[in-house]
Amino acid sequence: MVQAYILIQTEVGKASAVAETIAKISGVLQAEDVTGPYDVIVRAQAETVDDLGRMVVAKVQQVDGITRTLTCPVVHL
Repeated sequence: MVQAYILIQTEVGKASAVAETIAKISGVLQAEDVTGPYDVIVRAQAETVDDLGRMVVAKVQQVDGITRTLTCPVVHL
């Protein structure tokens, strides 16, 4: 299982709606709107890195109001 944080920038005033929509996507563990350089931070998981990438591109990035994403896989050193 691969987990990652997805940092999301949204259009002005869209953070709450984006977080609500993303929270319903399969594989998303948590989605919260935050303050700072990013508007929403998501914790997600998938079976493989490829599955995670497909989720981000095919599902997360398709949510209306998102302008940019940055995916940060969790590593255990």
